[in-house]
Amino acid sequence: MSDRDTISVYNEQAVRYSEMTDDDNFGDPQLSRFIDAIPEGGKVLDLGCGPGASATVMAQAGLQVDATDASVEMVRLASAHEGVHARQAEFSDLDAVAMYDGIWANFSLLHAKRADFPTHLTAIHRALKPGGVFYIAMKLGQGEGPDRLGRYYSYYSEDELKTYLQEAGFTVTDRRLGSGTGLDGSVSDWIGLASHA
Repeated sequence: MSDRDTISVYNEQAVRYSEMTDDDNFGDPQLSRFIDAIPEGGKVLDLGCGPGASATVMAQAGLQVDATDASVEMVRLASAHEGVHARQAEFSDLDAVAMYDGIWANFSLLHAKRADFPTHLTAIHRALKPGGVFYIAMKLGQGEGPDRLGRYYSYYSEDELKTYLQEAGFTVTDRRLGSGTGLDGSVSDWIGLASHA
């Protein structure tokens, strides 16, 4: 994420966003499956970690957790959780090579510009160890642009996402569909895709 307006919204709304989403991760079947697919004590990255709820669950499961977010306020909240190493970084800052057993991108890469999306997926693939696990959740739809709060979004269809993942070298293994109310009050359909490098 590099859009300044998007980052500003999250800096201003970090506590409210945390209150809305913290409970979503406990009992999340996709997160449980992600954790189960990681070797015991494995190293994972929560890319676009927000207030750190997913990263906390991973840490509690005994994983080594790195967490990054472009919002300094989100990093502050995430860092308050025991076992979570959070730092401020944008998607384009990911330069690791074969470092992670898994990367979790839960409703974060939807803020990346469509033109940059393939580059980010390539970097994620490179950062994973061979066979490493990757989970991505995105809002379904078409086009790109700001929401009611001014956050930048790129929308994709299920087929588009699967194609992008396959072209980056991933094998999709599972999917989950749902809908939910976002920070701006609108209801959106979404998709979660599990894959491996």
